[in-house]
Amino acid sequence: MSSTTPQSDSDQAGHLAHLGRMIAISSGKGGVGKSTVAANMAVTLARQGLRVGVVDADLYGPSIPGMLGIPGDTPPAMSPERKVIPAEAHGVKVISMAMLSGDDKPAVLRGPMVTKYLQMFITQVEWGELDFLLLDLPPGTGDIQLTLAQAFPLTGAIVVSTPQDVSLKIARRGLRMLEQVSVPILGIVENMSGFTCPSCGEVTHIFHQGGGAKIAESLGVPFLGAIPLDPAIVDSGDSGAPLVVSAPQSPAAQAYDAIATALTGAADQGGGLRVPFDWHIGDGTGKPAAASPAPGGAPDQPVALDYGAEGLRIGWQDGTEQVISARDLRLSCRCAACRDEMSGAALLNPETVPLDIVPTRIWSVGNYAIGIAFSDGHSSGIYTFTALRALETPEAEDV
Repeated sequence: MSSTTPQSDSDQAGHLAHLGRMIAISSGKGGVGKSTVAANMAVTLARQGLRVGVVDADLYGPSIPGMLGIPGDTPPAMSPERKVIPAEAHGVKVISMAMLSGDDKPAVLRGPMVTKYLQMFITQVEWGELDFLLLDLPPGTGDIQLTLAQAFPLTGAIVVSTPQDVSLKIARRGLRMLEQVSVPILGIVENMSGFTCPSCGEVTHIFHQGGGAKIAESLGVPFLGAIPLDPAIVDSGDSGAPLVVSAPQSPAAQAYDAIATALTGAADQGGGLRVPFDWHIGDGTGKPAAASPAPGGAPDQPVALDYGAEGLRIGWQDGTEQVISARDLRLSCRCAACRDEMSGAALLNPETVPLDIVPTRIWSVGNYAIGIAFSDGHSSGIYTFTALRALETPEAEDV
């Protein structure tokens, strides 16, 4: 792996657009078949003619390469630009910790190293131009989930569960965590949804019935579909030939196809500015195009940004327009240099902020904030959409 230092948010924003729509495949609980869903979904999208990559973000238990027939413990090659060349199988590009270590060499990593590897897997890989980059997350709500949600502009996430009550309850927690960092929930997939007897065709609902659809309805998110239990799914995963390749006419493969179609539709609905963006205000390059408000979209998502003599103009999902002057933006910065992290008391002296201060760059930070660099050289402020929405210009501190 390259030892290149991970880029800052402002640098990353201008270098991720080629990755297309970044979608996390998540689950609150382990053992629900999430990686199997991710592998088959990736191949299904590729068979539809889309350019697809997969980041196996489960650094401690990587399984995507085996499911796609990619040899493990085979370090990838490097490009002349010192970027990792991903492996490819069934039309899908893949990067995984399994390529860097064998089954008998577990990844023993603390939090900072986890973050470093994830950064490298996304920014230091020669992905080329993609339509979709799927991120196969480990179960839970820990470092990996937070790093991806906060550092990268995820288009959204799908949550995989089984119909079992305990799985559904834990899936709800994972879903709520993603919502807290403004990752749109594209839908819920119910895996292991009933067993179809290969002899008589009778369906037996081993883990209850319809739980995924019910929890999707209760949470107000789409239900993307149900995938039945099928022994061929296990066999195909072990052989490295996903079910959608080895048995494309099977009921489970047809379910994957329907879910992939629903997923692409959900990802296309938008619901805010297309990220990532890196807007240089002086010459106008990188300015994000205005988006159309999405039905049912979160109100604290901007759909338009502009800057003029009056200040930063923000158009919000619910039709509200807000104008915040450049100086008020600078005075409201809550970074560690401007606010005490413990008490929240202001450290910035308003008298040191020029009256004619202007923003020079604005870039996206994940799906939940923007970063702003100012003409006084300050560039460490991150402004969450919630904080911007709550900011009242007349109440901003002044000299």
